[in-house]
Amino acid sequence: MGGAAVGILVVVGLMMVLVARRAVEGATWCIARSSASATALQTALDFACGAGADCLPIQASGLCYLPNTLPAHASYAFNSYYQRSNAAPGSCDFAGTATVSVTDPSYGSCTYPSSKRGLNIQHSQLQYSDEHTDKCTYWWHRWWYWWAESPRVRHDGA
Repeated sequence: MGGAAVGILVVVGLMMVLVARRAVEGATWCIARSSASATALQTALDFACGAGADCLPIQASGLCYLPNTLPAHASYAFNSYYQRSNAAPGSCDFAGTATVSVTDPSYGSCTYPSSKRGLNIQHSQLQYSDEHTDKCTYWWHRWWYWWAESPRVRHDGA
């Protein structure tokens, strides 16, 4: 690839980062309180998953399964429920086991949807933070992880 092409890619990448930062300003997430008991967290997690939260990513084959801890899984489920409730007042309580955060809890390949709608570019992945695209986003992340980790055959003789 020529120097000009690499330069263009760098500029486009920087523009995407700037758009991403602007898109998540004012965003909120719902996470588990560190002071919550394991019993209360499990009860709230069960409720969230049964009441419409997308709990597929915290299943054994999901992108957010690790770390396999109750607080991590509860935080993902709480946030999913909260976002699907359009961040409505009271939708991030779960009997006192959850709290609203302005810090993005996403990590590695696990992206938590945010309350900010629109383009949300994080972790080198494109995602629309809209409740209707959660399943599509999940499969996009699965594909991205496979593509990023798979060996590639080079055809340029290198």
